[in-house]
Amino acid sequence: MALMRGLAGGRNRASGSRFSVVAFILICFLAPLIFFLARGLQTSDQEDISALPSKQVVKLKEWQTLQDLKSLFSKEVLDAIMGSVDDMGPLSLDNFRKNNFSASWRVVGAMISNVTSKRGQEIPHARQEIPKAEAAKSSDDYAQWNDNPAQVARRQLIEKRREKRAADLVKNDHEAIVKLENAAIEHSKSVDSAVLGKYNLWRKENENENADTTVRLMRDQMIMAMVYSSIAKMKNKLVIYQELQFQLKESQRSLGEATSDAELPHSAHEKIKGMGHVLSKAKEQLYDCKLVTGKLRAMLQTADEKVRGLKKQSAFLSQTAAKTIPNAIHCLSMRLTIDYYLLPPEKRKFPRSENLENPDLYHYALFSDNVLAASVVVNSTVMNAKDPSKHVFHLVTDKLNFGAMNMWFLLNPPGKATIHVENVDEFKWLNSSYCPVLRQLESATMKEFYFKAGHPTTLSSGASNLKYRNPKYLSMLNHLRFYLPEVYPKLDRILFLDDDIVVQKDLTGLWSVDLHGKVNGAVETCGESFHRFDKYLNFSNPHIARNFDPNACGWAYGMNFFDLKVWKKKDITGIYHKWQNMNEGRTLWKLGTLPPGLITFYGLTHPLNKSWHVLGLGYNPSVDRKEIQNAAVIHYNGNMKPWLDISMAKYRSYWTKYVKYDHLYLRNCKFSERR
Repeated sequence: MALMRGLAGGRNRASGSRFSVVAFILICFLAPLIFFLARGLQTSDQEDISALPSKQVVKLKEWQTLQDLKSLFSKEVLDAIMGSVDDMGPLSLDNFRKNNFSASWRVVGAMISNVTSKRGQEIPHARQEIPKAEAAKSSDDYAQWNDNPAQVARRQLIEKRREKRAADLVKNDHEAIVKLENAAIEHSKSVDSAVLGKYNLWRKENENENADTTVRLMRDQMIMAMVYSSIAKMKNKLVIYQELQFQLKESQRSLGEATSDAELPHSAHEKIKGMGHVLSKAKEQLYDCKLVTGKLRAMLQTADEKVRGLKKQSAFLSQTAAKTIPNAIHCLSMRLTIDYYLLPPEKRKFPRSENLENPDLYHYALFSDNVLAASVVVNSTVMNAKDPSKHVFHLVTDKLNFGAMNMWFLLNPPGKATIHVENVDEFKWLNSSYCPVLRQLESATMKEFYFKAGHPTTLSSGASNLKYRNPKYLSMLNHLRFYLPEVYPKLDRILFLDDDIVVQKDLTGLWSVDLHGKVNGAVETCGESFHRFDKYLNFSNPHIARNFDPNACGWAYGMNFFDLKVWKKKDITGIYHKWQNMNEGRTLWKLGTLPPGLITFYGLTHPLNKSWHVLGLGYNPSVDRKEIQNAAVIHYNGNMKPWLDISMAKYRSYWTKYVKYDHLYLRNCKFSERR
């Protein structure tokens, strides 16, 4: 038994050793086989990769790099990178560690060298951006690197289309911006800047964007204080309401009428701090987006209504001031009139009366009821004339100012020049049976328009048409310009001047201008879209629409050179009468002399060089100073006449230098150069 057991154990040990030997032999044989097989597979993969186009090889390397990044960073970080839509600045891995996932990351430095050492592949330059499209790829997209040529070509075509579309959009956007800028520039030219306010955006103080920041801050705080105080009162928060009201009064007292930081008191900064503290407390207790928005909108609407009211008031007062006669001028006229009629008749005559009808001299027509204004026109013309002895001034005034006008020029003769004064009321031929405008002024409808007791003159009604009720439209001195051949029948040419102009150069050159058979020589006033016929005439009327071009260029009265021979030949006065009769009900144009002048001299006006006559000094604060200095005549057309307190100080000196403020009559009537 023991022997049998030993034999059995020996057989088992022999079989176990045989199995170990066989296993060892198999391992030694199979291991090299597996090694070479794997090597062959890897080689084939590399050959497949090398067979790919160079662009795909680069993309494949980038894809492998992204796989390595996955092993380094968490999913949250990689999601932030993949969701990035804008590459704007450098990306540091410190941002990842701080969870600062900005959309403008870029790789800084060779921070993934451990990954490249594993793959043995070259990493791009330290600051090269990871393409957004590539950063969004995953390992499942590996198959796209093996796209066939047709798919690659299609992808490239799509990219080209996308780039072209983007370029077109950028171009269109640029063109739109340019159009908007041009439109804004054109709009700015048409803005009425007759009166510039204290807070005009273009004032010099605002050239510095930080100017008056304290004043602006205080105003902003006061606005918010009013908003919160209104909300506090509505919510019955009396404590915070009283605090806001107190700080609001303090700020208003401190600000006063200051318009710049330099005008603020030293306590202003303390008031700002106190107001800021109360506003902070009010915001915590009362802030409600809808309520605050509603209050601000209501305040804006109220302010807009106030601005409209102030504009109407300004227009009303401006027109009223333009109609008034300053006390000093009224005093001057009365004193001169009294002294004139105290003179004996033989001393009331002017010398050199033989020059009045000499066609070889330079004749001027001036129709005015303002003694001081007429004296400036005559003085400035004579002082700038090369040979004053050849200049003849024909003045026409009304009976109220006839004595004053004569007395002034008897006391102050214009040097060697000739002057003559006439009374329009002594023109017997100028009556309502001959002159349509006189007949219309005597009509009941016109009297109702001007003199009705209940006529609206308030701001709420009629203020927009107030300028058409100026007394100058009732004076025949204003319409006498259409009767020059009747007033001066023996003259061939004459230069018409308004009484609100100043002559700065010798004007005899106008007599050498060839009018090319036209009647009127005048400076045109039209720009690209303004001062054309459609501004002055009613083109909804068929008579106007049939006979005139709405885009025809307008011109200015004030300095006009008239050929009286051609005037008579064309029967200009008859044309004026025809259209004035048709305007009985003011349906063709409103009152004034420029609209009928445009009609009467339509096609008969020769444009003069603009340097002869520069306009706008009575309403436009932006007239170029060089244009003023180079002009032969400057014109204070508008309401801001240089003899009124509302005149613009920047232009007044051009007029006042021809006024003799040391004259006895002016001193007695308290004229001042600072007016």
